[in-house]
Amino acid sequence: MATLGDAPTDSNARADSVESRRVFIFLVVAFGLSGATALVVYATGGLTDSPQVAFGLPLWLVLVSTFYMFSPAVANVVTRVVTDEGWDNLRVRPAFRSNLRTYLLAWLAPGLLTAIGTVVFFVVFPVYFDPNASAFRDVLPPGAPLELVFGVQVLQGLLLGATLNTVFAFGEELGWRAYLLQKLLPLGRRRAVLVLGVIWGAWHWPIIAMGYNYGFDYVGAPWTGFLAMVWMTTATGTFLAWLALRADSVWPAALGHGMINAFAGIGFIFATSGAPSLLGPTVVGVVVAVPWVLLAIVLLIRSPVFGTSPSVR
Repeated sequence: MATLGDAPTDSNARADSVESRRVFIFLVVAFGLSGATALVVYATGGLTDSPQVAFGLPLWLVLVSTFYMFSPAVANVVTRVVTDEGWDNLRVRPAFRSNLRTYLLAWLAPGLLTAIGTVVFFVVFPVYFDPNASAFRDVLPPGAPLELVFGVQVLQGLLLGATLNTVFAFGEELGWRAYLLQKLLPLGRRRAVLVLGVIWGAWHWPIIAMGYNYGFDYVGAPWTGFLAMVWMTTATGTFLAWLALRADSVWPAALGHGMINAFAGIGFIFATSGAPSLLGPTVVGVVVAVPWVLLAIVLLIRSPVFGTSPSVR
């Protein structure tokens, strides 16, 4: 059983050096496929004029949800094939029974941390707080109590985050935390987590440049958006890495990632129009991500999971 005091070993990483060739191939494939997908999105109208495809979904959403989000998983597979690495240590075994606490934290912590960050945002910027949720009421049935609808939204996030969102997040986590993180561990666990956080953030940049997450109406666009994303991915990525290393499985990280996505925009319910996207009220906002940053610092400093170098077997 993995506990807070256990630092799961890594049989795929060498303690003496990073496997540079495999890291390079992985990054080329992951960034190449996502970048090519972004070019197709841009060439077909970007995020605003994208044509509709099946079920009325815009083409950009279909492409980003498939080719873009699954590019890290594809990079994992391609790198293994090209370098004859084999299929050991895929880290796809759930290890659920021995890591119940880890899964529970992956399920509940993201919503709580994001909610705390949202409250912080509204405390710092009360002008953007609408206690009546006026904008949200426009889509509510007449007479529906806001408290009930808010509760339904939370329940929906808990359910969808643990199911559909986790499936899509798996496409990223099979690449980021189940593969690339393991290859970076010879740098030292803390450094590996921070480096991966920056890489993961940079992977988002092509679609941020097209207005995803932050739009265009913010100071320093898109460069400040790039930095804000790295701030968020490094913080949340530390938590996801902690989950993956603690359980030695990709699934807690995929669940945690799915829950982050599920509750990312819950602050919109009480936000007025014109809220500064770079700062909040979503989880990619600099202020909303502050609780995640504080948790990341605590984990990196205090958790034994990050305090042990990878061992060789």
